[in-house]
Amino acid sequence: MTERDRASGPEPASAGSGPIPGELAARPATAGAARPARRAPGWALALSALLPGSGHAALGEPARGALLLVPWAVLVGMLYWARARVFAWEQASLDEHVAAATVAGLLLLVWGGALWDLGVRRLRPAPARGDSQWAVASRQFRRNRPALAGLALIGLLYVVALIAPYLAPFDPIAQHDIARTSYLAPSASHWFGTDKFGRDILSRILYGARISLSIGFVATAISITVGTLVGAVAGYFGGRVDAVLMRGTDLVLAFPRLVLLIMIVALFGPSITVIILVLGLTQWPGTTRIVRADVLSLREREYVQAAHALGLSHARIILRHLLPNVLAPVIVTATLGIGSTIVMEASLSFLGLGVQAPTPTWGGMIAEGRDNLLGAWWVATFPGLIIVAAVLAFNLVGDGLRDALDPRLRTS
Repeated sequence: MTERDRASGPEPASAGSGPIPGELAARPATAGAARPARRAPGWALALSALLPGSGHAALGEPARGALLLVPWAVLVGMLYWARARVFAWEQASLDEHVAAATVAGLLLLVWGGALWDLGVRRLRPAPARGDSQWAVASRQFRRNRPALAGLALIGLLYVVALIAPYLAPFDPIAQHDIARTSYLAPSASHWFGTDKFGRDILSRILYGARISLSIGFVATAISITVGTLVGAVAGYFGGRVDAVLMRGTDLVLAFPRLVLLIMIVALFGPSITVIILVLGLTQWPGTTRIVRADVLSLREREYVQAAHALGLSHARIILRHLLPNVLAPVIVTATLGIGSTIVMEASLSFLGLGVQAPTPTWGGMIAEGRDNLLGAWWVATFPGLIIVAAVLAFNLVGDGLRDALDPRLRTS
């Protein structure tokens, strides 16, 4: 090799040769590699510490900043509007203590989320493209705008239910001068009007959300738990165990559910505990059938056979190896079940077998307004619209989860 060749550097590698040492380090990062981390400047963190979202806006992310700034402004404005109740801490009731804790927790969540998003998220490098199935499902769900809108509405309803004492303009059960305040049309003083006892409809809707949403959530949790366990045991053991459990499931399905609910509530008396237990213990057969069908397929897989060979107990195999693989349809069933439970509770309240007066529930308010639908349409209309919105939100979330968790329905 001449002196000129040595000065010009090494010759390029041929097509059949391997990479030159150090060449891989000099190549640009590929699409599957982790992106380099970005560090947020200190002044942006200081801005977000003073006003959540302002640091994002200053860095050219106005949409992300607005998602943090708007909830913060709403919560602070609500505290200022209800400042008389907030400062009367010694005379506050348990409901007001729960509302204060909820507002404080939400403020801390927004403030901490803003700092985390600027600090930790930017310092942590983005992961490589090898995503898990749950990450793929989460990304697919975030692309579904109707499902996101439904999720936002559900979150708003539950937050409103928790902070109802700060939002309700009047006492939901107080009655003052019925002759003068009954059946007042919607106005600036009573946005949704009043009922025949002069009670504010808006205040009763806000407090009624606590009962209706709580019953829907707890009753569905009971039904999902019972249905999942029964379906898993029936599908795993098969044989006589499967036959006995599924015949019991068919027996529950054979009874008209509404008639069964009316009979049980009439026997034990209407109360929140009885209604939750009755709704939860009559809704599980659908979940049982779904879980049993999946477990019948999963129990023949290699990892289950390997667990048997290792001598693991039946309970461990069911809880650790089978149930985690049937969570996707169970989650979808739960979201759809909450909406139907809210409607069923409203039906019982409409028939006079739900939570008794004067405790407000959405179904009970509709029942109170049915006697004067033409003269005072607002008494039944606004609670009915709230029920429609809540059920629609849960159904949208359920449809979005079904599309995201089912690989056959994913768009990408």
